[in-house]
Amino acid sequence: MLVTKESSLFGVFMFKTLIVEDNPAFRQSLSAMLNSRFPDMMLVEVDSGDEALKQMEKLHPDLVFMDVKLPNANGLDLTKIIKAEHAGTTVVVMTSSDLPEYRQAAFLSGASYFVSKGATTEAQIFSVVESVRHDSEYQSAMSLPG
Repeated sequence: MLVTKESSLFGVFMFKTLIVEDNPAFRQSLSAMLNSRFPDMMLVEVDSGDEALKQMEKLHPDLVFMDVKLPNANGLDLTKIIKAEHAGTTVVVMTSSDLPEYRQAAFLSGASYFVSKGATTEAQIFSVVESVRHDSEYQSAMSLPG
């Protein structure tokens, strides 16, 4: 059974996260880190913009970790598309360049968070995920009938 935002297994909300990152080592490291802290989270990894958009339609994730520089795609442009079609999805833009211009561009693209790959700690990433999970669970509970 596919567990979505609208349906849940045994009344438990399934939180879904999509990681869009072309660097396999970083992508797998982020996935392993998230899985160690949030073992009940559904994690899907992709390495391209095309695959990210396909997974958005299939998975309807609550959270997306989006790399800025992808082969044949720009993570900021993908963020705009995702937010236009899935307004309730939280996007975290990730980049190796912690420049004010990147931060501003990320937020103008619709990202809720900006993560510098070299300067962000595990605790900061966990805090972002916990905040998004809390908001998603609240929204899910508010939409339940009764």
